[in-house]
Amino acid sequence: MSENEDEIAFGAFWDDLLLAASSSGEPQQEAFFQLYGELAAENGDCSDLIYTPVRKEGTRPYQVDGFALDLDRGELHLAVCDFRPERDLQPLNADRMDKLFSRVKRFCELSTDAASVRALEETSAAFQVATQIYQHRQNIKRIRCVLFSNARLATRKKSVDSDEVIGVPITFNVIDFLRFLDIQKAQGGVESIELDVAELNDNKPLPCLSASVGGSDYESYLVVVPGELLARIYAMYGARLMEQNVRTFLQARTKANKGIIATASDEPEMFFAFNNGITATATSVATVETDQGLALSRLNDLQIVNGGQTTASLLYAKDKNKADLSRVFVQMKLSVVRAEKVEDVVPRISRYANTQNRISEADFFSSHPFHIEMQQISRRLTSPAAEGTFAGTRWFYERARGQYRNEQSSRTPAERRRFEAEFPRAQLIHKTDFAKYHLTFKAQPHVVSLGAQKCFLEFAKEIGKKWDKGAANYNERFFRASVAKAIVFRWVDRMIGQSDWYQIDRGYKANIVTYTVAWLVDYLEEKRKEALDLEGIWRRQAVPEELQAIFEELAPVVAKAVKSTPTGLTNVSEYAKTQGCWSSVQGIRFEIGDAIDSMTISLEDADDARKAGKNEKKIDLEIEFERLLYGLVDNAFKIEQLARKHKVISPLSAKALSKLARGNIGFTKSETNALKLLFKNLGDRGVNVNALRSQ
Repeated sequence: MSENEDEIAFGAFWDDLLLAASSSGEPQQEAFFQLYGELAAENGDCSDLIYTPVRKEGTRPYQVDGFALDLDRGELHLAVCDFRPERDLQPLNADRMDKLFSRVKRFCELSTDAASVRALEETSAAFQVATQIYQHRQNIKRIRCVLFSNARLATRKKSVDSDEVIGVPITFNVIDFLRFLDIQKAQGGVESIELDVAELNDNKPLPCLSASVGGSDYESYLVVVPGELLARIYAMYGARLMEQNVRTFLQARTKANKGIIATASDEPEMFFAFNNGITATATSVATVETDQGLALSRLNDLQIVNGGQTTASLLYAKDKNKADLSRVFVQMKLSVVRAEKVEDVVPRISRYANTQNRISEADFFSSHPFHIEMQQISRRLTSPAAEGTFAGTRWFYERARGQYRNEQSSRTPAERRRFEAEFPRAQLIHKTDFAKYHLTFKAQPHVVSLGAQKCFLEFAKEIGKKWDKGAANYNERFFRASVAKAIVFRWVDRMIGQSDWYQIDRGYKANIVTYTVAWLVDYLEEKRKEALDLEGIWRRQAVPEELQAIFEELAPVVAKAVKSTPTGLTNVSEYAKTQGCWSSVQGIRFEIGDAIDSMTISLEDADDARKAGKNEKKIDLEIEFERLLYGLVDNAFKIEQLARKHKVISPLSAKALSKLARGNIGFTKSETNALKLLFKNLGDRGVNVNALRSQ
């Protein structure tokens, strides 16, 4: 990227930052942390971080801006910010990096000293982080530290050597402005990992066996990976190695596997026999001929799509049990998928590789039909003009991070202005935000408080289960209601950030926002058998003033309840993740006057509206299916051949295809259902029936 392009991108970054700060009422420093933190968590650089601005200047200065504790893996994630308020792109040199990392290490050391922790102010962020480190010191096996900077790395030193602090390894990672851009632009919003396998394996390429024939887009290899090498790579890259869906699943659910750890520790020579190995993908590889035959020397964009638990557990065995991994070997099935095919093919490899375990619960990739449906609706549905404007706009649903930016990248300046007028930057909704709004309005603020990735997984489970039973439920009415939820949630978020009471006692805003909205939703449903009139909010594109007044009075009451932790529990963030916190907040006594009557509808009316939307969508789907059938008449025989090849044809679908070939689409309901199932099964096997439609 040229310097001029860097400057343009830096200007766009500042536009995003100022918009985020303005819309949330947060200081620029905090908005900066949130922008980088969300991107880093999605990229696998860290878990969902909690903003904890800890800073001490003078002698023995320290600084930590965010933390997350993953006790299942014994990992402590810490973030430190290098936020530059200047509007020109400045350099980040090695000396500055070293100073910031030293500050983090110093805080870790302080946190293991009881007297130093007791000396901290109990309501401070420093106390919150330090007590977590102090209480869980024995369970922390590794510290991952990431530096967020909006400067440009200006050092030949591209990595910082690992070190040790409080008796455990600490690794360092830097996301400077250019890397921030790279991650944003990466396909699917995830930065690729390029591995010099030979260098990491003591200058020895990895012997492999080719498992594919030439002349195809697809290559595959069988590889035996030394346990030491696999653990070393995971220590360097952590969750970034995992395919995004696997990563989300692992971050949320899986503990280190005791069986894997026991085998690696006690019977390392049997590991190859007992373990199923890993399945991985790469976008390209480099091979060399050695005395032992073909060998891998480089891997580009490595992603582990099955075997994440094996990989993480090997490092855990080494860290915790001091396991000798020199006799551990792991079989790896490696598929090489071209970059442009990754979004389509890698999720399918992951899905098939994980059919034997519970990852199927999280079968909710960015290419899932739900996301595609929401994206399609968002691109065509124009919202009513908000008060004071003359024309409606559209909300942009982003199912893969970076879509909004990528839509603009190839446009001229004039085209970009038109695009932003149609899809204002403030009306961008990422899929993880979508999940947050949805679960807040389902009165699950304790789930939302778990963090973006875990919240998204719960959302994925719910939608994934319901989609197959009723895709028609996810229609334009659902999207309009979801946008209305976003309008409410964002308004409450901004209002709290700008409130005097919050300015005096900052902190836990994310928890207070979701609990405040959830309390009102729950109160209306339980006490009055009503719901907010989301269609009315959609039509206004704004929160009514009467509702604003209720939220303004309610929010400080909820904040006080969320911060009132039970005796012996000082960590508010952890408390907010519990059902106990939600039960306590539900018990708040707060009077809602009659002013809200004009902004609510009965639950019965809300259910009728949902059913009406579903029925409309069903009709639309039937019409669309009929159009598809008309377009497939000329290719009915070809579809039958493909169905037989993939062994998904049934007598009923064969009969329906025979009628289709004759131009007869007067199907019985059973025949129609058989064809729908056939097309779905073909789609699962990579056959796009829509593409066979005659133009």
